[in-house]
Amino acid sequence: MPTLYGGRLQIGYRKIQRAPFFTTALRNSATLHQVPSSEWVPMSPVSLMLNILWVVLGGFWMAAGWAVAAVIMAITIIGLPWARGAWNIAIYTLFPFGQKAVSREIYIGQSDFGTGIFGFIGNLIWLILAGWWLALGHLITALLLAITIIGIPFAWAHLKLAAIALWPIGKTIVPA
Repeated sequence: MPTLYGGRLQIGYRKIQRAPFFTTALRNSATLHQVPSSEWVPMSPVSLMLNILWVVLGGFWMAAGWAVAAVIMAITIIGLPWARGAWNIAIYTLFPFGQKAVSREIYIGQSDFGTGIFGFIGNLIWLILAGWWLALGHLITALLLAITIIGIPFAWAHLKLAAIALWPIGKTIVPA
């Protein structure tokens, strides 16, 4: 179960940054309670099982692709603004079940640097430099997984990640 303490949301066995306040829609869909910051809440058994299967059935390779994109962006120096986001999405790609990507503007309730015109320009640059090949990787993996019945939920997750790969700036990862 997600827990909230000191402006950080903890899920599974790792910490996830969160906005200062939930919007009404997200507040109604999440159960939160106060805990000490040192307490870690285990991931739900279903999410844990799905994430383990995900890593085995192709999630690791796409997370590695996101990590490579982050490293390439960091090496170019100019790509540093995209490197951190690509690294965060690489971690999300490694463990996607139990989390979702939402618009930061809707989540926080106000516009910021990445959700305005600069975010739009940044997304266009990202799409040209790295977004299209990451999305293509997710689409190919989704098609291969959709052939089997057990692969259908994983194919659906890859399709969601393909959309994020095309337009990642202005998104944040929150508990599902």
